[in-house]
Amino acid sequence: MRIINRKPSRVAALALGLLPFVATIVAYMVASHYRRLDNPADKLLPSLESMGQAFWRMAAVPDRRSGDLLLWVDTFDSLWRLGTGMAVSAFLALMLGIAIGFIPHIRSSLAPYLATFSLIPPITILPILFITFGLGEVAKIALIVIGTAPVMIRSTAQAVLDIPREMIIKAETLGASVWQMITRLVLPQVLPKLITALRLGLVPAWIFLISAEAIASTTGLGYRIFLVRRYLAMDVILPYVVWITLLAFLLDRLLLLLSRRAFRWHHVGGDAL
Repeated sequence: MRIINRKPSRVAALALGLLPFVATIVAYMVASHYRRLDNPADKLLPSLESMGQAFWRMAAVPDRRSGDLLLWVDTFDSLWRLGTGMAVSAFLALMLGIAIGFIPHIRSSLAPYLATFSLIPPITILPILFITFGLGEVAKIALIVIGTAPVMIRSTAQAVLDIPREMIIKAETLGASVWQMITRLVLPQVLPKLITALRLGLVPAWIFLISAEAIASTTGLGYRIFLVRRYLAMDVILPYVVWITLLAFLLDRLLLLLSRRAFRWHHVGGDAL
């Protein structure tokens, strides 16, 4: 049997999935060990033990100045900003994406503008957002929306355009109104693809969030990383990076689980991603 037709067992698949992570950890431990042999006070590659202690300190020991558990305060504030921004982007994607994809006049009016607007690097307008909205939460959320909504709107509009024309003609023949076609035909087709767009949008959303928090914030995961960098506190920075990665992974898996539960028909045949 050719290798392309061989599928690993569940145990083998789990082992193969863990292998790159284990290899990365082992490689880091070896590099950290040999670097600290030359300089025990080296801060660039701290030991796993020192990173664990720093993470525990941030997560379980109240801050001397504020009395807060800094990790959880930072996590809550970052997730609130991220969730609000992505919720606004999803709403815009649903409303404008369906309108652009389903109504030709709106498509002719907004599609060229949206295609052009989506090419603007969002980071470049961050100073404009801070000048316009100030250094508060609105500017950070607006950056996430501007950075993710245009692509999600275009993805949703394309999902509407991909609906077979025969289905629309049948609905019209049966006397369905435009609103009935949107609610009964378009929405069921678009919603699972909107969740996919949300999953893909999480990656740039995290980048914009961390960037905004690093420049103008007093809390948040990005703020904390850029605050301690001046002390070369890699024992804090690296665990925070791992924590952000874990949060992003969990959000992605939750959205995938939601899609599988709510739209089982869309996942017939399975999807590993």
